[in-house]
Amino acid sequence: MRWLPGRTESKRRKYGNVKVGGFDSKKESARYAELELMQRAGEITDLRRQVRIELIPKQAGERAVEWLADFVYTENGEEIWEDCKGFRTRDYVIKRKLALWVHGKRIRET
Repeated sequence: MRWLPGRTESKRRKYGNVKVGGFDSKKESARYAELELMQRAGEITDLRRQVRIELIPKQAGERAVEWLADFVYTENGEEIWEDCKGFRTRDYVIKRKLALWVHGKRIRET
């Protein structure tokens, strides 16, 4: 795309996602709408967005390793960690494995 004076188009995002209404992608926005309906119907409870989960605690001279879950909610008495994925990065795959190893939790990918 060529720059022209007065043009204010935003830069293309790395994986082609488009931010929508405070969400990082259209897919994430649509999933939140589904989860809200499920919560109203009583299928899930305690729906939260953008929950920071510590995978490895802070150590001497090192920062903690954290993963930012798109959604966390309770379904049938079990806490569900969910991530809307269009593309699995190497970092994400490692963090998904750490979540399973450290917390015994499988991340639900939608």
